[in-house]
Amino acid sequence: MNLFVIGIGLIGGSMAKDVKRLRPNTKIFGIDAIEAHLEEALSLSLIDEKSDYSELHKADMVMVSIPVDVMVQELPKILDAVNDDAVVIDAGSTKALICSVLEDHPKRRNFLACHPISGTEFSGPSAAIEGLYYGKTNIICEVEKTAFKLQERALELFQELGMRIRYMNPKAHDKHIAYVSHLSHISSFMLGKTVIEKEKNERDIFDMAGSGFESTVRLAKSSPAMWTPIFRQNKENVVETLGEYIQNLQAFEKMLIADDYEGIYKEMTSTNKIKEILNGIPLNKKRV
Repeated sequence: MNLFVIGIGLIGGSMAKDVKRLRPNTKIFGIDAIEAHLEEALSLSLIDEKSDYSELHKADMVMVSIPVDVMVQELPKILDAVNDDAVVIDAGSTKALICSVLEDHPKRRNFLACHPISGTEFSGPSAAIEGLYYGKTNIICEVEKTAFKLQERALELFQELGMRIRYMNPKAHDKHIAYVSHLSHISSFMLGKTVIEKEKNERDIFDMAGSGFESTVRLAKSSPAMWTPIFRQNKENVVETLGEYIQNLQAFEKMLIADDYEGIYKEMTSTNKIKEILNGIPLNKKRV
């Protein structure tokens, strides 16, 4: 198989790393707007060759893992360049606009809209992790619009990677992911901003920061170049979830001002049921 990875960072690089392990006869070509990423990917043996769109006709599979604003511009060009038997998969954190842009493309049947819910706060080729996708959920949208034999090719690989598959329409995906991913990143960024602004002496932050702060603010280290376009594309859903979150923060503030500690206790006790929900999600499971 010839696999082309467009965007050799954490997501694309981790896919390349696992494919090399699972399918050692696969030849992996890398395409990236940043030349240094390609050189680094070569030095790390994530890819076998650097490439460009002129060679996409050789692809059996194309993995596109670039910022979603760039993705809506590039996916039509990528589909134009591939052969009729190639499957193109993406890893975009938003799906509605991407699917809408490709709705009438002549090669829509070659595209499988995906969102593998996995990652870390790090970016670039050196962030690639073996087993990143193992036990993680991959959301697939509008599967019925992809040619069946091409679906099968992609699903076979996802199965080898150890992924769980869920099917969802693009609008539902964007609404739900705003709660469980996009809001989490906003909370982390804003917590980091609040602490930085309050604690001008950075030594105090690092001396006093415990594991709770570190785990909560971890996502604030994520790439703004990737996340700003996500917030833009999913603005309507993000604003709605953010409004609900702000209401809950304000309600907590009012209870605290009113010395309503019984109310605070009840709120936290009721929210503790999140443990039962998260126990069923393999958040940190890795392939062994």
